[in-house]
Amino acid sequence: MKRRDLLTAALAIGLSPAARVFAAEGDLRAAAHQAWIFALPLIEMANTRSQGGTPNTFGHKRKLTTWQDREVTAPNNDTLFSSAWIDLSKGPVTLTVPPTGTRYQSIHIMNMYTDADAVLSPRTIGHGGGEFKLVGPGSRETGSKVIHMTTPHGWMLVRTLVDGPADLPAAHAVQDGLKLDAVQCDPAPGFANRNAKAAEFFSAAAALMASDPPLARDKAHLGWTNLVGGSALATLTPDQWAQVELGLADAKAELLGMLGKNRYVDGWSYPLPNLGRFGEDYGYRAIVALVGLAALPTDETMYMQPAGDTGSGEFHGDGLFRLSLAKPPPVDAFWSLTLYEITKQKQRFLTQNVLDRYSIGDRTPGLKYNSQGGLDIWIGRSDPGGERTANWLPAPAMGPFTLSLRTYLPKPEFRDGRYRLPPIVAV
Repeated sequence: MKRRDLLTAALAIGLSPAARVFAAEGDLRAAAHQAWIFALPLIEMANTRSQGGTPNTFGHKRKLTTWQDREVTAPNNDTLFSSAWIDLSKGPVTLTVPPTGTRYQSIHIMNMYTDADAVLSPRTIGHGGGEFKLVGPGSRETGSKVIHMTTPHGWMLVRTLVDGPADLPAAHAVQDGLKLDAVQCDPAPGFANRNAKAAEFFSAAAALMASDPPLARDKAHLGWTNLVGGSALATLTPDQWAQVELGLADAKAELLGMLGKNRYVDGWSYPLPNLGRFGEDYGYRAIVALVGLAALPTDETMYMQPAGDTGSGEFHGDGLFRLSLAKPPPVDAFWSLTLYEITKQKQRFLTQNVLDRYSIGDRTPGLKYNSQGGLDIWIGRSDPGGERTANWLPAPAMGPFTLSLRTYLPKPEFRDGRYRLPPIVAV
């Protein structure tokens, strides 16, 4: 192994407070464990960026997701996506946002560590659009239209609401009104992925941190000396590198274990308040990067998953299930309940069905409400028949499935827990 690879890998081991302490004590396994968790979001962003095309240029998805789309796990079919990877290394970038009328649109601007630097939406800028200037770390520019990004590079992900196929042309016009003006930048290079060997993973992490330095809150924890208990960085033995590899395996096992330990309230798991603005919660940040990269903060969107009939978030039964909403979720934009089939690799995709219906929400035409304004949603593999069909969310003919409820612009009583969803029950 080359000296440079050893150096960059060893440096990256000191990425977190715990990693620095463990490494200083000579515990390379524990140090690598903590360092992998810290660096994972950066690696996930870089690998997503490698598929994103020219920097500072929008790419638009023009159709709603269906069961035939298998590129992205757990998609929604309520919005069109527009994406741009931001590069401020040669100067500011100007963003033009078109007026959206009454249409919901959110522009999620993330740093390379996956925190939201800004969300432009009806909640923050209204529907009138405008011109905004994106500036990098260290800029002293001020003003209501200046957006400070905390890393020189980042991701801008736009969600534009669509009310069905007939609304697509109008939604496309809104997408086309999004503009970026910037000096041309070269595409970013590729980097090792989450499954790379330790030296490759940490070398990539070190290079990415040189390009996009950790935030001020993290810098206080970064120690670059005494990382290997006094040993010279270039003299790590094969046994020591084996300890580092074990640390990576420990980190992956920890995250997978945490995925199966959701806390449920009346049969639903709720996001933590720091979703999308993680602070120093590196474990939560890593989990979200792994299974929900680019999740919006909770003041913009809340994502809820049910416990299922197994208690693990999955439904396996062949019978009928019911979600009875006496009061619809309190939101200022919209809500949507989406059903996913679960593959053997635990990926989640929309499922083919006779209704071509993948979700039910407050914009679904033809729903049957009761006299008090409540709504019963019927979930199952077979048509429940009669008036229930209007409120049926079809499940796959066989195999496990799960659900996700998204609420856009949730009201305060939803965010603070005064409103809770009722459990989904077997009928």
